[in-house]
Amino acid sequence: MNLSSDIKQAFGRAARWLASLSFRTGCIVAGVAGVCYVVSFAQMLLPISLAAKGTLWVVFFGMAKAAQYTALLILGKEGWRRVRSAWRRRSASADAE
Repeated sequence: MNLSSDIKQAFGRAARWLASLSFRTGCIVAGVAGVCYVVSFAQMLLPISLAAKGTLWVVFFGMAKAAQYTALLILGKEGWRRVRSAWRRRSASADAE
């Protein structure tokens, strides 16, 4: 075996394991991604050095992207449809009030 096929197998195992997690877990990970996105930009309001702001942005934005793609792997196509339809129903009921 070569290193390339070993890496592909490892990623395949990880993707299958993530896909086996529950819909609720995927929603929680998506929420974590949202919080990381907010923190990555909100920290710009802190009175700290520019270097520290840049470092915090890179760390939290990277965590947000990692959590976002992990949530997509967990939820899958059908799970993402469920999230979108629930979001649409929620906004439609808020508009009706």
